[in-house]
Amino acid sequence: MVIVLFLGSLWVNGQVTARAEAEIAAIMANYEAIGVAVAVVKDSDIIYSQSFGLKDVEVGEKLETDDLFRIASISKSFVTTGIMQLVEAGKLSLDDDVGDLIGFRVRNPHFPDSVITLRLLLSHRSSLSDKNGYFTLDALHPDRSEGWANAYNSYAPNEGYQYCNLNFNLAGAILEKYSGERFDGYIQQHILSPLGVYGGYNVDLLDRTQFVTLYEYDRNRNRFVASPEAYLSRAEPLKTYVEGYSTPIFSPTGGMKISAEDLAKVMMMHMNDGMGSNGTRILSEKSSRTMKTVRTPETGYGMSLRTIDYLIPGKAMTGHEGIAYGLYSAMYFQPEEKFGIVVITNGCNTGFTHGDVINDFLMEMYRCLYRNFLP
Repeated sequence: MVIVLFLGSLWVNGQVTARAEAEIAAIMANYEAIGVAVAVVKDSDIIYSQSFGLKDVEVGEKLETDDLFRIASISKSFVTTGIMQLVEAGKLSLDDDVGDLIGFRVRNPHFPDSVITLRLLLSHRSSLSDKNGYFTLDALHPDRSEGWANAYNSYAPNEGYQYCNLNFNLAGAILEKYSGERFDGYIQQHILSPLGVYGGYNVDLLDRTQFVTLYEYDRNRNRFVASPEAYLSRAEPLKTYVEGYSTPIFSPTGGMKISAEDLAKVMMMHMNDGMGSNGTRILSEKSSRTMKTVRTPETGYGMSLRTIDYLIPGKAMTGHEGIAYGLYSAMYFQPEEKFGIVVITNGCNTGFTHGDVINDFLMEMYRCLYRNFLP
């Protein structure tokens, strides 16, 4: 008997689903994946969503589709979405001097007359680096760090690209300062809640029973090691919190916690030029397209979204990926054909044959899901 499942507005053949899930099981076994959650979207529908493997190895708990992952650098897209909302509201301009916005001088000491703008922060073209770290803005504050100059590269702003987490922790502080709302609350009220999704940056305001344990693969010992630091409480640092400066404690650059299925709903908003699948507009079409416009051709990076052409052969895919604490995540969509895929694993043993953006496990998962559900 052929089973046909109704998902969204599309019919998916049960035999296709069974074949895809057999392929996923084989891919997971090949890369020793602990767990993986996936979601496939077409137009404004999630046409397939499933989880496989374990949420927690120690207790043998099964991964569920509503479980929350700390998705790492895909989080950057939430920061830029919030900034673009403030730009639309006239509270910020992408050409504003970041130093003027944050309240202390932000200039590359090698090029003191070159203004570092908000646009350059969000596209990793600011000339900032993570050499001083990025968990506090003290890393580049001239009055708080003797080595502040080391936070800059030797090239001028807008003359080069380097992926830099400090850019987005700084942008998160600016978002907080000019919205008048604490960073975690702003993202909740202006992006997550309007889209009808569950998640956030503040672990203490989320259901901890839904957190997926992340496992780093230790190649020296050939074993996976749990990473509980991925979900550390913010309660203690919040006691001395300074709005517009302490924002990195939430890790705007990588601290979003969300399920694969709800991340797919956020992805559809970007894919559909700022319109959520529930009919709520989060960004104007102009702002959404500004985020997707490539500013560094050699990397495909725009403003917290990048475009790559090797994830699925013959398709230019736009989105972002994340790597932290053993987690690997990817959120990529095809803007013209209106399809997209989210894949998140809480740990696997993989290489990076195709460069440092998409690893081999994610590549095989994407091609499996596309081949079975989207042609």
